[in-house]
Amino acid sequence: MQSARLLIVDDEQAILHMLTMILNKEGFAAIDTATTAEQALSLCQSREYDLILLDVMLPNQSGFDICPFIRARTDAPIFFLTARSSDLDKLSGFAVGADDYITKPFNPLEVVARIKAHLRRQTIKPAAKTIYQFGTLAVNTNTGEVSVNQQLTELPAQVYQLLVFFCQHPNQLFSKSQLYEQVWGEPCLNEDNTVMVHIRKLREKIEDNPSQPQRIVTVRGLGYKFVPAGEA
Repeated sequence: MQSARLLIVDDEQAILHMLTMILNKEGFAAIDTATTAEQALSLCQSREYDLILLDVMLPNQSGFDICPFIRARTDAPIFFLTARSSDLDKLSGFAVGADDYITKPFNPLEVVARIKAHLRRQTIKPAAKTIYQFGTLAVNTNTGEVSVNQQLTELPAQVYQLLVFFCQHPNQLFSKSQLYEQVWGEPCLNEDNTVMVHIRKLREKIEDNPSQPQRIVTVRGLGYKFVPAGEA
């Protein structure tokens, strides 16, 4: 895990120094930093990263502006670091491709814990069953490929993890808090929006009609369950 390469993008030198120092103490040696959107995009074009910490309020362009371009380049988890803490800001962050949203001021040790949790899930060995086939939906956890109607579709890292969890537990009902704790690997503390946004993004990728979902079904007042339509 500590061999992972991280990118921290923030225009506040104090934050860059603090996070770099703490991550170094935790064993992370490969850390790049950027203070502008342009620098961040350039680094993402030339290097591969395992996780990216991205400030929202950057000179010239915001983190929201460049996140889709970074997401098109990599499936690495993207954490927003920002003082913008409204529900609309959080929803916007997840909508443009973020995997986590951390508001300032933050506890740097919590940031490190979240980084480790995401990287730990990425390095878990695949289960014995690596291919799930449910009608026209196929998920190969060995290669990380997802296909719908025999067409490969790309999913952000956390959306993919959510889909895999559903595939592993077909027809089982999960509350939002249960999904967050199982897929994100952390206690659920008012993270309803996080789950809802990722459910919506997953539906957009695998449902024939996301407005009338047949696979990821809402059970009103209780949560969600994966109904493997077309399962033999």
